[in-house]
Amino acid sequence: MNKYILPVSVFGTVFGVAVLLKEHMTGGRCTSKATLTGKTVVITGANTGIGKETARDLAKRGGRIIMGCRDMEKCETAAKEIRGNTLNPHVYACQLDLASMKSIREFAEKIKQKEQRVDVLINNAGVMRCPEGKTEDGFDMQFGVNHLGHFLLTNLLLDKLKESAPSRVINLASLAHIVGKMDFEDLHWEKKKFDTKQAYCQSKLANVLFTRELAKRLQGTGVTVNAVHPGVVATELGRHTNLHQSRFSTTVLSPFFTLLVKSPELGAQPSIYLAVSEEVEGVTGAYYDVMTEKEPWPQALDEDVALRLWEVSSRLVGLKEEGQLKPPTEVQSRAAQPALTQPSGQSADVGAEGL
Repeated sequence: MNKYILPVSVFGTVFGVAVLLKEHMTGGRCTSKATLTGKTVVITGANTGIGKETARDLAKRGGRIIMGCRDMEKCETAAKEIRGNTLNPHVYACQLDLASMKSIREFAEKIKQKEQRVDVLINNAGVMRCPEGKTEDGFDMQFGVNHLGHFLLTNLLLDKLKESAPSRVINLASLAHIVGKMDFEDLHWEKKKFDTKQAYCQSKLANVLFTRELAKRLQGTGVTVNAVHPGVVATELGRHTNLHQSRFSTTVLSPFFTLLVKSPELGAQPSIYLAVSEEVEGVTGAYYDVMTEKEPWPQALDEDVALRLWEVSSRLVGLKEEGQLKPPTEVQSRAAQPALTQPSGQSADVGAEGL
């Protein structure tokens, strides 16, 4: 029996170190013990991956969880599983198709009618590098789902968020925004050859620009909004990327991916952190690389582009005529407006592209 003690001990030590190393390299876990009793959280795309694990954690904290998903069968199954795991009966599945403005409006109306409050909105759902296609309303699929869908949903729920203040909005962005470019002359790839990677990067840049512009318009309301790159996470989002399709990638790169790519549980930690952490209370308009505040790439800091994106998006989703949220002082020069958050003293850091 003694001859097995050393090998088992060595294996256990190596395994333990590997687990700790992976958690360290992928950003660690949210350590906040904050509870959400009496608070309502709306999460899009919560039936799988990061969204599901975020819903599970926040349900454990006692929150009332509204899971907005396109596939109701999967959403009901996930909600039932989370209710069983957490013993929290207040986890609900609700129909939401971000590729349909009609579905988004119906979902928002149900929330406004049935929910007394919305304390946290997590815009988590998304598509990545999918084949060329259009939403129900004729928008490029990635721009429509990743940006326009959440743009409309957030605006429709703003009254609830303000009534529930202090409240938080979290937008799932990506490091991919660093190579994104807003092509206002052809947002939906109708004039130029479709490039699925660039379409994705454009949508992720839009997430960060939207976050910063919305934060300006919400100053003084008690509603904060931040964007986050969750890191590289093993989820269904990357099914169109063709990773590990070659022998080289499966044999040579797999060990590195195993170390650097997060599980959905670890991938959910940044969203959880921004939803509950006391450290980010009052922080708004910021971009987080996992759980560290960093300055986004220069094109995401262009206030004129952010304002133009807001105006174009409002027109595309039909908010212009409905009396959309205005900037706090329209006559005030953008250059003269104060910073949204205290400087973090950290520069942008180029790392692996998030899924």
